[in-house]
Amino acid sequence: MTFPALPATIEAALTERGYAAATPVQAEVLRPEAEGRDLVVSAQTGSGKTVAFGLAMVPQLLDEAGRIGFAQAPRALVITPTRELALQVSRELEWLYARTGARVATCVGGMNPSAERKVLQSGPAIVVGTPGRLRDHFERGALNLLQLAVAVLDEADEMLDMGFREELEAILDGTPEGRRTLLFSATMPRPIEALARRYQTDALRIATIAEGGSRGHGDIAYQAVTVSPPEVENAVVNLLRFHEAETAILFCATREKVRHLHATLQERGFAVVALSGEHSQSERNQALQALRDGRARVCVATDVAARGIDLPTLSLVVHVEIPRDAETLQHRSGRTGRAGRKGVAMLIVPFSARRRVEQMLGRAQINAEWLDVPDREMIAERDRERLLGKLLAPTEFDEADRELAQRLLAERSPEDIAAMLVHAHRARVPEPEELIGNNREAQKERHRPGFEDTVWFRMDIGRNRNADPRWLLPLICRRGHITRNEIGAIRIGQAETYFQIPRTIADKYAAAAARTGEAEGEEETLLIERSEAGPREAARSNRQLRPSRSSADNAFVKAKVAPRKFNNGNTGVKPGSGPHKPGNAGKPAHKHKRKFKQP
Repeated sequence: MTFPALPATIEAALTERGYAAATPVQAEVLRPEAEGRDLVVSAQTGSGKTVAFGLAMVPQLLDEAGRIGFAQAPRALVITPTRELALQVSRELEWLYARTGARVATCVGGMNPSAERKVLQSGPAIVVGTPGRLRDHFERGALNLLQLAVAVLDEADEMLDMGFREELEAILDGTPEGRRTLLFSATMPRPIEALARRYQTDALRIATIAEGGSRGHGDIAYQAVTVSPPEVENAVVNLLRFHEAETAILFCATREKVRHLHATLQERGFAVVALSGEHSQSERNQALQALRDGRARVCVATDVAARGIDLPTLSLVVHVEIPRDAETLQHRSGRTGRAGRKGVAMLIVPFSARRRVEQMLGRAQINAEWLDVPDREMIAERDRERLLGKLLAPTEFDEADRELAQRLLAERSPEDIAAMLVHAHRARVPEPEELIGNNREAQKERHRPGFEDTVWFRMDIGRNRNADPRWLLPLICRRGHITRNEIGAIRIGQAETYFQIPRTIADKYAAAAARTGEAEGEEETLLIERSEAGPREAARSNRQLRPSRSSADNAFVKAKVAPRKFNNGNTGVKPGSGPHKPGNAGKPAHKHKRKFKQP
């Protein structure tokens, strides 16, 4: 065993669990210079940090024989952000300390507080819980912290993000000054550093996140796709179908979005559950159990609701709505790629938000691969590969299976039976969606028969407002009540966009575009009109839309000195202003105007 010297009771537990070598974070906390000191540890979720702090507090809990007797008050306290994580930590510590005589108590929301108080009175050596429930027990006198030797804050950054600062401070303020404090956090924002300065002494900083590279987990592949905003849900469907992950989690920003996307995926045939603040603890437990036993394969969740969830089969994380910052991105993505398993984190990015996402990824030092959303052809090809692998894999058959196979062969040809298997497989999976915005599809539609006689239309939006065919195409269709098959080439200039409509429906399109432009408030400023000149005039019109500084100044001056009516009924220039202001006589108008700010 590559672990440093440990009590025989702990070594036996590690050997039984198959721990042959320490993970980086476990090795770091067991270094001689770390023994007995306060620690600030930057470690990714799933890196073995639960066992790490379990090993780190061995000297404070066990005697020379590797045992611990009856504890009148807890010797170790572990605080976690969520109920699920607390239960997981308790299970890990129970097997690690199983041979030492140490008992572990768990105090979390959703459980019977009276039963928890009885357990606390029975003498547990280790207490694991969530901030709110622990503070409640402490203030009621059920949790005695006077003999505490070690306090562990697991995923401290998440607890601060969730608003548990007051609870943490109330608990830590009630612990003895000589206690050891171990602070574990995936990120180290300023609030975490302030917490460490207040409650730790001469703390040793340990960072096991890869240096000089991505801050994201090394076992997570980051990918991003750009879509038109109306196509986000279709993109989700195709990503789920393309990856066919054993378990996937989709992150949304609000409860409403979770509710809507959950219903949408259910309608499309996915085995999906939802987690958000509006779900009770019982509903959360049922959803998580469905994911663990395979009855559900997709979970739609908010950030807070998904914190602390540990699903061993989770291999795909989809950020349906963009994370608010790099830390949230990291926490969300950290649900996958755990304990040496590989995972994929996908970001669905509206076209207009790509630059912001690129900047966020850059600040986080995460290298993401930008891809197109998988189309039906790509998904069909991946389905064929998966089906062939499944059908050609070695399989054991019993006599009943062979009897049924012989009966089928007597009724149908081998080719028909194989085709039936393929059809049965395809019938069990949802159909992929047709995305209007795919680049390949847009290219196919630009030059095709039937568009020899067309009319150019103009929109007053261009590259200066992030115009892109992939989101302009559905907008053009919606405004004119047509399909994408009735749109020809699209030409994007700096300040306007031109597109082709067959002459046979041009009048109908122009009338519909005018009506919808007036009816839809979000688009009422977007002008769509016929263009006799077409895209050849785009460059010239763009130059005309950029006024020179002198012409802008002249326009401003004219506006400043234009005749106007005052309260006394007189018209003209306001007295004491413009060229007639005292002291301005003989000066050019542009010398005394306010500075003009170009749009």
